Amino acid sequence: TKGAGGAKLLGVERCYTMLFMHCKNMQLINKKYDATGYGPVFEDQPVETIYPEESPEAKITMSCRARANPPATYQWRLNSRSIDLDGDNHYTQVGGDLVISNPIKNKHVGNYSCVATNDYGTVVSREAGVRFGYLDFFSSEEREAVHVKEGQGAVLLCAPPPHYPHELSFRWILNEFPIFITLDKRRFVSQTTGNLYISKVDLSDSGNYSCFVSSASIAKSVFSKFIPLVPLTERWKYPADIKVKFPDTYALVGQNVTMECFALGNPIPQIRWKKMNGELPSNHDVSMAGAHLHLYNVQYEDEGTYECEALNSKGKDWHRARVSVEAFPEWTESINSTEKDISSDYTMSCVASGKPKPHVQWLKNSYYDKRDLRFSALTFKDSGMYQCIAENRHGVIYANAELRVIACAPTFEHNPVKWRILGAKNGRVVIECKPKAAPKPSFSWSKGTELLFNSTRVLIWEDGSLEILNVTEADEGRYTCFAENNRGKANSTGSLSITEATKITLAPSNADVTVGESTHMQCAASHDSTLDITFVWTLDAHSIDFDREGSHYERNLNGGSSGELLIKNTQLKHSGRYTCTAQTPVDNVTASANLVVRGPPGSPGGVRVEEIRDKSVRLIWSRGTDNHSPISKYTIQCRDSFSQEDWRDATTSPPDVEGNAESATVVDLFPWTEYEFRVIATNTLGTGDPSSPSPKVTTLEAVPVVAPSDIGGGGGTSRELTITWTPVQPQYYYGRNFGYIIAFKPRDGYEWRKVTVADPGAKHYVHKDPSILASTEFEVKVKAFNSKGEGPYSLMAVIYSAQDAPTSVGARALSATEAIVWWLPVTQHTVEGYQVRYWRKAEDSETSSQRVVVSSRENQTRLDNMRPDSHYLIEVKAYNAAGYGPPSQHLQIYTKKARTYFYLRLKGTSVNIAWEHVEPLANESTIDGYKVLYRQASKSTGMLFTTGKRSIDLPMHKDGDYIVEVRAHSEGGDGAVAQIRISAPIPRSLCNQAVRLAWPP
Repeated sequence: TKGAGGAKLLGVERCYTMLFMHCKNMQLINKKYDATGYGPVFEDQPVETIYPEESPEAKITMSCRARANPPATYQWRLNSRSIDLDGDNHYTQVGGDLVISNPIKNKHVGNYSCVATNDYGTVVSREAGVRFGYLDFFSSEEREAVHVKEGQGAVLLCAPPPHYPHELSFRWILNEFPIFITLDKRRFVSQTTGNLYISKVDLSDSGNYSCFVSSASIAKSVFSKFIPLVPLTERWKYPADIKVKFPDTYALVGQNVTMECFALGNPIPQIRWKKMNGELPSNHDVSMAGAHLHLYNVQYEDEGTYECEALNSKGKDWHRARVSVEAFPEWTESINSTEKDISSDYTMSCVASGKPKPHVQWLKNSYYDKRDLRFSALTFKDSGMYQCIAENRHGVIYANAELRVIACAPTFEHNPVKWRILGAKNGRVVIECKPKAAPKPSFSWSKGTELLFNSTRVLIWEDGSLEILNVTEADEGRYTCFAENNRGKANSTGSLSITEATKITLAPSNADVTVGESTHMQCAASHDSTLDITFVWTLDAHSIDFDREGSHYERNLNGGSSGELLIKNTQLKHSGRYTCTAQTPVDNVTASANLVVRGPPGSPGGVRVEEIRDKSVRLIWSRGTDNHSPISKYTIQCRDSFSQEDWRDATTSPPDVEGNAESATVVDLFPWTEYEFRVIATNTLGTGDPSSPSPKVTTLEAVPVVAPSDIGGGGGTSRELTITWTPVQPQYYYGRNFGYIIAFKPRDGYEWRKVTVADPGAKHYVHKDPSILASTEFEVKVKAFNSKGEGPYSLMAVIYSAQDAPTSVGARALSATEAIVWWLPVTQHTVEGYQVRYWRKAEDSETSSQRVVVSSRENQTRLDNMRPDSHYLIEVKAYNAAGYGPPSQHLQIYTKKARTYFYLRLKGTSVNIAWEHVEPLANESTIDGYKVLYRQASKSTGMLFTTGKRSIDLPMHKDGDYIVEVRAHSEGGDGAVAQIRISAPIPRSLCNQAVRLAWPP
């Protein structure tokens, strides 16, 4: 230094100060990078938590635990901001866990993360949300009744109350808890909306329904007020109408997806699913009578548009929506903890897959690091805990690693040169030298006191290893590796010994066998007597696993120098090149041989169809492997669209397809039929597997050759001729525009009359002609036609035209449950008897009518088991061997009354309704009381009164039309409604009007 001594002293002090700081830093470094220490590694992290608002346990515990040396300290963050444990007495920390006592919804909801720190760095856990779960009660308001005609569809709305989380399950109660309705093809509960759908309402559906809602997350269930469902006795038929429609859906790879589709309709619609432009995935399942389509373990190839089709005999409906498949982030390249030399270069790399493509960012010691993590000339400051975070809209993943930058003199303490190295005579020896050192050291070698240099036989590798080629006994001795860097140097010594080389003395030979036979491969070797020898077998470079394939492979260890291989029950897959490796700890040698396994041929490939005609096609294929035995013949098989599961041998021309052929003509096919074909090869050793099916093709059209069968008919309405037949099966249509031609004439006539029926599924035809006499004998025959022409006629049948209907039908009620009916007999001599049908006009369907059959000698009969005070319809038909004739006109009668009435009386400003007590029948429940609904005629709701008395006073309004509905109530349920309209002011003529009151059994 220049200047006075003071200046010199200042310079010396500064030098000592810098030296002191350097030494202190080196002590910290040495402590920090103790070989036994490491940074935090999470073993337990917080998870998404839903806290029920009604939870009896008034606390939330968020878990966090990290393995670290020295042990980690912990800190918690809420929405990325540090939590002050002293500033909020709701928070306490137990170990690494965070406990929230008496949580408050608007204060403690959010995303929590745990921060773990020790001397080596800091890591941040994944974020986990805390949310408050709740499920409110349904509204206490009464639900309106749903009135629907029998046969129509109905939808009962659930309208679940406010709730969190969104996932709920739904069921419906019928009349009382815990009676839940059974779901089937007619009834469906949407697990999306909770609504109950009934495709076709029956009278049995009458009752009170309640929506039962459950939240599994908070273990709570609630149910709605009951909704009365009132079916009205009038049958409707209407086409399928889809009411539950699955929306466009996002699915994650590996997840399961359920799509809902349900339709109203009468008859009950059938639900069908398909994927547009492709087949439904193999991992699909259909449940709930078709209303649910499940896709399990969804993959990208399952993406597409799906269609739900609902159809019944009245029509069909369809709905389409798209399933888009995306993916949670997933690491394709991640980071691992590593040690790197000071001043070296290093690149940290993280690559994540996912859909949408994840965004990747970095943290160092819990803080965001915007650098591109490519390090050149690493320093101690680069040491720390690094985290790679990949995120898309479906989630976040973390990868953690510790980067440790080290500097040290070479040391062989943990990895010295092997003290004894063995080498085979005339072989190659590599002696490794891998000391721990940073930065990377330079290397040199010596043998004894002789320093070694690179030559044609000796090479010092860049990593310090020493390679010696063509070793001899002269190369035996002590070898020392020297390593040196700018921090120091070290060396380590090992001894090289030379052994006799291993040699194959008995090599395996080529073999040729047939499938199912056994063979063996020999292998023996000489070796140094001081060493152990083992034999390893491979097939086409793949090691044979004797444990897994013990049924086919076995080793015969005939002494220590032999490793014979036994191959049992050979299969085609066992053909190939077998290699025997004889190995000692020092060297190894190999020998190989080929095994040929002869067997049935492989499957042909490339099957395609050409020259398509009406009854034949030309099939072309390419030869498969003959498996070392010439193919002797081919078998052609086919299946059509009418028997999808059954393959059958096809007829070919010529009948035998030789083994050298690669095409054949298939004959005797059905015209206008969709086919697929496959080919099977045979040789002297057996028949191989079939080829993959050909693309589907449709043969050309042709004139039909099959006539309808079971021609018959007769009966029907007066002046009609009814002709019936069994339709032709679809595989015999032979072309489009298929239909029937019906020919008929009187038996003594000469000219055939012909009509055309264009419906291929038709089973009958009714010819109406006023000139046709009753019970006239006709000859009839039927043939098929299509766009190519007409087929042959069926066998001729003899039938009779319809009989006359009974006339002058009369009836009279004898009592409340009986009546008598009479008629004028039909004059035709072919009549064998009469059938009388009767049913209630409003309450019963015609198909459920009661029936009485009498002989042709009778022209009257008694009707019994009728309901009192009921409006009945009656019809009479004559019948003979050909069937029933036309019915008479419907006759209406009323059975006698056996029930009480109620009366209207003016009573000042009110109207009084009174009735006599009802005595139920033996099969009916005791009357508990009566329900009276008083409403305006224009509204469906009003005032509902319940009374156990036989009268009630209702307020009289000045003007307007009002409806009074009265029904009896018993344990068996509510009875049918008796209804009267009142127009205010009430005229005196309305007073004392009787109205019938009925109830169910």
